[in-house]
Amino acid sequence: MTILPNKAPLSHGSRILIVAGTRPEAIKLAPIYLAFREMRPEQTIHWCSTGQHTDMLDSVLETFGIRADYQFRLMKPDTTLTQMAGTALHKLNDVIEQSRPDWLICQGDTTSAFCAALAAFYSGVQVAHVEAGLRTYDLAHPYPEEGNRRLIAPLADRHYAPTLAARDNLLSERIPQDRIWVSGNTGIDAMRRILEAPETDRLKDFETWFESSLGSRRFVLITGHRRENWGAGLENLCVAVRQVLEEQDDVAAVYSVHLNPKVQTLVRNSLGGEDRIHLIPPLDYPEFIWLMSRATIILTDSGGIQEEAPVLGKPVLVFREKTERPEGIAAGTAKLVGVQSETIRRAVLELLTDPAAYDRMAKAVNPYGDGYASESIVADLCPMLDAFRQSA
Repeated sequence: MTILPNKAPLSHGSRILIVAGTRPEAIKLAPIYLAFREMRPEQTIHWCSTGQHTDMLDSVLETFGIRADYQFRLMKPDTTLTQMAGTALHKLNDVIEQSRPDWLICQGDTTSAFCAALAAFYSGVQVAHVEAGLRTYDLAHPYPEEGNRRLIAPLADRHYAPTLAARDNLLSERIPQDRIWVSGNTGIDAMRRILEAPETDRLKDFETWFESSLGSRRFVLITGHRRENWGAGLENLCVAVRQVLEEQDDVAAVYSVHLNPKVQTLVRNSLGGEDRIHLIPPLDYPEFIWLMSRATIILTDSGGIQEEAPVLGKPVLVFREKTERPEGIAAGTAKLVGVQSETIRRAVLELLTDPAAYDRMAKAVNPYGDGYASESIVADLCPMLDAFRQSA
């Protein structure tokens, strides 16, 4: 484990530790870190990167100008979930002993998030859970995320639910109402900051590549990586993509292929060498936001993209059996299409060939917040930090 110099000395006041393991966690926690720096610059706050994702997480920190105080790398070749969880719990205990936080902030439903909450609980550290209350009530979908987030809930002291539906899930599990704060989704905050930022030279270079590769052609943007889709789910997706392109000769596909070797091998064997299918590595966050803004349709099993794409007016087809984000389905910004190739094919073709169906999804209202959830979370947490400071 690498322990980097702290950005602020340990004080007698309250201290916060933010833990992120994956790219989505970093995207959704970075705005909270920045909001603390802007609203409460005197606050002692530390960032721990577990390295459940490595390069993908580091690129997010670079984008938002954040430097990790604590950093280690959980993910190694052929690491099992059990091995990852055991290592994470041990190393996070060391981080907590070093940083001595009063509050630990974790996000979502990864193995890193669950182990962070558990390590904090064992150490008597209060836990704030961002994006709390998402549920499918099926432990296999998504796996292991549904189990992780349901295990975090009884350990957390403060629950930041992104929507009223998420709040209601927590209430049904007998989480006290006075421990829940409906904040909105911090992923929308991250998008707002990126969209408001000046364009970088790297983004300009990416735009040049894109224009030379696809020009003005319509395209379907694809991401797919979830563990429960390894194998048949991703194979069916690839079959559907090839069929759509055979029927629509003016359409291309851009697949941002996750770095996991199981995903890489399957996707490249299934879709590699096709003229209108562009297999690209995971992009830095600003480039991916830009690519989403140019896509015609987004086809994904990602949770975060279900929240982000409606900001840009892009219909989302979710190739999963269940989603913990029913608000998008209800609002009409997303559609659950399952993992069978024929169902996926029909859903994509409908949006490509039926302007009315496309407009209904593209113009639906985003249910996930106004882009200022992080400020709401900081404002809610600050009185609790002050109460600790006064009692210390």
